[in-house]
Amino acid sequence: MNLDPSSAAGLSAVAARSKMVAGEMSATEYVQALLARVDEVEPQVQAWECLDRRYLLAQAEAADEAHAAGEPEGPLFGLPVGLKDIIDTAALPTEDGTVLHAGRMPHRDAVVVQRLIAAGGLVMGKTVTTELATYAPGKTCNPHNPAHTPGGSSSGSAAAVAAGMVPLAIGTQTNGSMIRPASFCGVYGFKPSAGLIPRTGVLTKSPAFDAVGVFGRTLDDVALLAEALVGYDEGDSTTRLQAAPPLTRMASSEAPLPPTLAWVQTPFWDRVDTDAQAAFGELLELLTGRIAPFELPASSEQAIGWHKLVMEAEIAGSFELEYERGREKLSPSLQQQIERGRKVTAVEDRRAKSRIPLLLQSLDSVFEHYDAIVTPAALGTAPRGLQATGDPVMCTLWSFLGMPSLSLPLLHGENGLPIGVQLVGRKGNDARLLRTARWLVQQVEAAA
Repeated sequence: MNLDPSSAAGLSAVAARSKMVAGEMSATEYVQALLARVDEVEPQVQAWECLDRRYLLAQAEAADEAHAAGEPEGPLFGLPVGLKDIIDTAALPTEDGTVLHAGRMPHRDAVVVQRLIAAGGLVMGKTVTTELATYAPGKTCNPHNPAHTPGGSSSGSAAAVAAGMVPLAIGTQTNGSMIRPASFCGVYGFKPSAGLIPRTGVLTKSPAFDAVGVFGRTLDDVALLAEALVGYDEGDSTTRLQAAPPLTRMASSEAPLPPTLAWVQTPFWDRVDTDAQAAFGELLELLTGRIAPFELPASSEQAIGWHKLVMEAEIAGSFELEYERGREKLSPSLQQQIERGRKVTAVEDRRAKSRIPLLLQSLDSVFEHYDAIVTPAALGTAPRGLQATGDPVMCTLWSFLGMPSLSLPLLHGENGLPIGVQLVGRKGNDARLLRTARWLVQQVEAAA
């Protein structure tokens, strides 16, 4: 069959897998259609750092042969997945967004890559990251308007999904690197609880806060990919040996009772764009009776500084070799982060980290009364210009605390660009957060 590229681009991951399992299209046909879509939009979007067509088609053909032989289909059967170019792949270069790592070929796949392949997924290619997953942008543009940033640092992953070039992608977040690009590009972004998805084989930037997350075009899609990646790994001490949460089942489940939501403006509401404030005002009106304002503990504003202190100290340690050998090849912003981080004392680092359990405990009260927190995913729509990736301040607190968060593409600004609604759950309650998100998405869609 000849699959139209636009039709392929519009398929959710769940729908595409269903068609392939049923024999309505082959993995090879699906991949060919996606590659045609790449030809259409990649020259403008520039989401891919490395995309080897022969390698991708060989994977698809192998999937079709296994299917024809009657082998069982994994949960990601036939689904191409984009990988942020800080995630090690033995078959493709992993260059980490810096000329200092140009041509780097890892010896083995990251654990998340091993798991997606084991689940039947295909490695589509490597997506553009900012420099060493920090702030200096790569080449990617926003698919909705190329004059605007796609966000960062998971720029290419979010943009590739938004542009219909791939149904699923993996990114990472240390501050706002999943949620912000998901918001700017108008896709679903899921940053799970700390320790849910292992980071072994992923560039280490800040061990205290680094997290692997996923992008998709539907809530069911992100649940599907995340569930295939979760679980204990001895290489990542933040993971635990425990039963995997039922992410896909809960994402598709109806809540037994309508959820109650806590509206959190954060201390930075006055920095939110006027049209975004208006859009959230309409959302609050729609949710009347199911949402109430919640005031964060006073110490939450200080968490921005604590996060920065720890993150920059750990960046200085993680990128010491790059700084010592090639600092002139690093962006001024990264050089400054490393230089500030080198001045952080062990006492300051320990003191900042000691705030995490205390602040988590102080937030327990919100989850005694509410199912999730609603807050902006970013300060507004994607800023104009490609010199920066936007302010992550709306994500920092939740990254500091390791809490699960989702960006839901439910709102738009006056310029027509997307605005994400950030939904935050209790740490460890990722499956319940997905179920609550389903209810919220249904409420907004029903009112549209």
